[in-house]
Amino acid sequence: VSEIPQAKQEYDRIVSEISKSYSLIADMLTEKHKADFIAQGMEEKTASSKARKLANEDARFILPNACETKIIVTMNVRSLFNFFKHRCCNRAQWEIRAVADEMLRLCIQTAPHIFRYAGPSCVADGKCPEGKMSCGKILQVKDKYARFFR
Repeated sequence: VSEIPQAKQEYDRIVSEISKSYSLIADMLTEKHKADFIAQGMEEKTASSKARKLANEDARFILPNACETKIIVTMNVRSLFNFFKHRCCNRAQWEIRAVADEMLRLCIQTAPHIFRYAGPSCVADGKCPEGKMSCGKILQVKDKYARFFR
C-alpha cells in the first residue's frame, strides 16, 4: 500500500474515518455505561473510569485487524521475564517482538541489574526451547541483546 500513492492516500483516509468513528462510538458508549453504573449506585468518578474502559473495549470491535490500538498492561518482574522469553524470540510475530524489544530496552535502562539476563529464551536460558522450529540464529540473537547494554 505504501508504495502506491493513491492506495496510501485512500488507506490514510479510511483509517482516519475509522478513528473518528471509534472515538464517537466510544464517547457514546461511555455516556451510556456511566449512566448505567450511576443508576446501580456507583460513585460518579468510579463510574466514569469504569465506563470509559468498557466503552473502549466495546468500540474496538469496529477497528480493522491491522489498525493500531493502544494497550496498557501491568506486569511484575517475573511476568516481564516470561513475556520477554516468549515475545523477544525471532519466532514471535514482528509487531509484538518490536514492542517487547522496546519494553526490554526501557527495563534495562531503568534497572540494568535486574534485567541483565532478560530476553528471549536463548539469551535468558542459554538454549532455544523451540527444538526443530528454532530460528537457528542463536548467536545473532545473543549479539542483538548484548547490544542493549552498550
